[in-house]
Amino acid sequence: MSAASQHGQQMDRPRPLPLFLDLVRRAGEKDPALAAAALNGLRIYQGAERNPPTIRPIAAQAGRARLLQCGDSGPPIMLIPSLINPARILDLAPDQSLLAFLGEAGFRAMLLDWGQPDRSESQIGIAGHVEHYLLPLIKAVGEPVHLVGYCLGGTMAVAAAAIAGDQVRSLSLLATPWHFDGYPTGARDALASLWGGAKQEASQMGLLPIEVLQAAFWSIDTDRTVAKFAALASDHLDAGGLARFVALEDWANDGAPLTAAAGRDLFEGLVGEDWTGQGRWNVGGLAVDPLRLKCPTFQITAAGDRIAPAEAAIRGIQTYSAPAGHVGMIVGSKAHDHCWNKLLRWLATR
Repeated sequence: MSAASQHGQQMDRPRPLPLFLDLVRRAGEKDPALAAAALNGLRIYQGAERNPPTIRPIAAQAGRARLLQCGDSGPPIMLIPSLINPARILDLAPDQSLLAFLGEAGFRAMLLDWGQPDRSESQIGIAGHVEHYLLPLIKAVGEPVHLVGYCLGGTMAVAAAAIAGDQVRSLSLLATPWHFDGYPTGARDALASLWGGAKQEASQMGLLPIEVLQAAFWSIDTDRTVAKFAALASDHLDAGGLARFVALEDWANDGAPLTAAAGRDLFEGLVGEDWTGQGRWNVGGLAVDPLRLKCPTFQITAAGDRIAPAEAAIRGIQTYSAPAGHVGMIVGSKAHDHCWNKLLRWLATR
């Protein structure tokens, strides 16, 4: 891809850009200086150079889903990201990669990349992703595997562990929602309203665009969305700091669409009706219960998490609360101390 085309792609970010600019405009009505700084930060972000992504070998594939490998030997461990936003949050940069950390710690570490759905898959819901992609990849590993699920990927990993049985050595969950009634009522209402405006288009297209999902995240904390770009203009980051900001924001503004069925399951079934928390989520003909898993299970919640608040986590299993946010626990400056090393120490006892 040419530098010109790369630059052109960055000029439409953050996505959806019109909504971001509207957030800045509204912030400017109360604080003109904040809005001006946010626009300066936007220019810095859009004009920054991008580092090329790390290319990983493919260990296995099931349809559009692939396992990307780091580490050639040791016990196999599979990182399962959310369906929302790219998998690379778990392999963001050389110094911000949980995948590489586990590979260097002696595991055959693999990252699940869900790939890009098309309209022919419109009826594959969240459970269908477990059945069609996750379970076949677990089987393809060829020996029992440690599962590490992040966010909605953790919710799906619970179902996979319940069905796969002895093929799973252990299950670790990072910022994983299960009791969706633990979300604040206002947040659930806002997500229901957003889905109400998007579901007809999603049904017609067969897909739910990432821009709709990004708008949902921004609705949770609109002030922070503007403030972090304003801070970029005033913090005078060095090259390394700017590269980390850009890599994270590019990840947050990228991603494949959800299938229409997965969007419906997420907004209506999980967030709306709390299928998982109520014991009514069926995968492969099984009502999934995280308290009846055969494998050892551990979770790390994030005390400052607003995407998957700690109140929404599984209740009744071994839990560590990290003093971090939803993304910071994975790639923040203290991620090693508050998440990665905690996970590694627990895995060492398995």
